[in-house]
Amino acid sequence: MASSGKFVMGAVAYDPKVVTIWDGFQKYFAARGLDLEYVLFSNYEQQVKAHIAGQIHVAWNSPLAWLEVERVATRLGRRVEAICMRDTDMDLTSVIVVRADSAIHALADLKGKTVAVGASDSPQAKLIPLNFLAQQGLNPDKDFSVLVFDKLVGKHGDHIGGERDAVRALLRGEAEAACIVDGNHPAFIREGTIPSGATRILAQTPVFDHCNFTIFDDAPALQIAQFRELLLSMSYADAEVRPLFDLERLKRWVPGRIEGYAQLSAALDRFGTVDAFVDNMVARCQ
Repeated sequence: MASSGKFVMGAVAYDPKVVTIWDGFQKYFAARGLDLEYVLFSNYEQQVKAHIAGQIHVAWNSPLAWLEVERVATRLGRRVEAICMRDTDMDLTSVIVVRADSAIHALADLKGKTVAVGASDSPQAKLIPLNFLAQQGLNPDKDFSVLVFDKLVGKHGDHIGGERDAVRALLRGEAEAACIVDGNHPAFIREGTIPSGATRILAQTPVFDHCNFTIFDDAPALQIAQFRELLLSMSYADAEVRPLFDLERLKRWVPGRIEGYAQLSAALDRFGTVDAFVDNMVARCQ
């Protein structure tokens, strides 16, 4: 697996700041005895393929990539583990927003309307909220139209441009509602994408989790333990760590958990989003 001696981590280059972040963490780990090499991928599917092929030891995965890996591993009789995540990866929600002056006041009012969403592979801006609407009896593309903004597909919505486009479509009147992750509603107001007072939240999904560090059952145990220990021991009070934490949007690393992926898993079952990819990966490994 991977290159001898080096501990190899994979991450997806969804933004130029990713290089700054992992250069900084690489230096931090090296000073504490962990020889980390990181590899950047253009999309999560390539990272998942590399992980399954044994080219990296640990992957910084989106929730969708986690479920892709987990489903392939289950089919192959292997085990995967989420070892760490950010504090900010826990207990997120998606919101369905409408214009403040809209006549829509209940989910049932969306029937026959158009709902704008982010990228087709975005858990927070498409898959989870559309599954939530389906659970409320509103089936996408049947009871309402879906306007998809497929920006940077393969990055699983980490690049939030699709969410901005969905909100702009709402404000232009091209859609009656838009789906975004909860934290982006106030963020878009602060940055001016949404004028203050122009929108209101119609509905909010139950909580879910986001990214995690994923390993397979044959990952090098000693290096994984050291990597995890170093992550969990980092402090936002450390002047070396704080700028990296700010870029990666966290205050502390926490132990990984998988219970928060149930909503996304249900969405994948409903929409069949990753079925072909999983089938292909399993066939390549058998």
